[in-house]
Amino acid sequence: MQNRFPQSQTRAVFLPSPTPWPMVLALGLSLILTGLVTHLVLGVLGLALMLVASVGWFFQVLPHESHEVIAVSNDQIPVVSTRTVMDRPTAVGMHRRIVPVETFRFSTGIRGGIAGGIWMTVPAALFGLLRYHSAWYAANLLAAGGFVSWANASDAFLSQFHMQGLLAALAIHSLVSLGVGMLYGALLPMFPRYPVLTAGFMTPLLFTGIMYSALGIISPILNERIDWFWFVLSQLTFGLVCGFVVNFHAKIRTPQFRSLPLSVRAGIHSNRPSLSDESAEITGQEEPPQ
Repeated sequence: MQNRFPQSQTRAVFLPSPTPWPMVLALGLSLILTGLVTHLVLGVLGLALMLVASVGWFFQVLPHESHEVIAVSNDQIPVVSTRTVMDRPTAVGMHRRIVPVETFRFSTGIRGGIAGGIWMTVPAALFGLLRYHSAWYAANLLAAGGFVSWANASDAFLSQFHMQGLLAALAIHSLVSLGVGMLYGALLPMFPRYPVLTAGFMTPLLFTGIMYSALGIISPILNERIDWFWFVLSQLTFGLVCGFVVNFHAKIRTPQFRSLPLSVRAGIHSNRPSLSDESAEITGQEEPPQ
């Protein structure tokens, strides 16, 4: 292969030419899959991109692979960083740090999800009572997303009590509440300040934004009849109650805590930093004022 190089290009490497066709092919495949659940136009566009990318990629590797010559330089380029280098405590015998130093138990997130899910039903029931004079409307509307026969159900039908709808809504609501509750148990120790208020407002609003963009695909009937004011109020109620219950429980110590010096773990007052100071140094967070 070196015989192909001219004499003036002996200090060079022979590499495949860069090509955008693999990315175009992946984009076309993604659009085809998206078109299966959205609109036919996206599928047709994805098919066209796949055909163009296949042809372009084919002629770039056949009958001969396209290569290019890259000049090689032996100059050493110094790498300079503007970031400040800081000495941080490392755990002996560990490959990486485990943050945070303290966290909640797995069962704590489940308890927070149960409490938040129960209190979340209060604004949902109020919405049904004030708007449709029925406490079962919100539950039936949630269950309608799983029943094809309820896709065109009237408001009068959804305002009535249905055991099938109640059981379906209870199953959906319980699974989502438990999942989000466990997520709160993992996230709350990572919030630097005011974890209940931060998780109580930020996470519900983020979840509401995700549901606003995807609800038309997940449940069209719920997307048509949902009242976003009451939905946000229900999410905030869940977030505040779940965050309060989770943060109320005691935390357990992680392996990162066990790697700290004995004087810090024992709580002995010495010249070494306290547990809160060393924990803040490891996590890069400041301790909130008492």
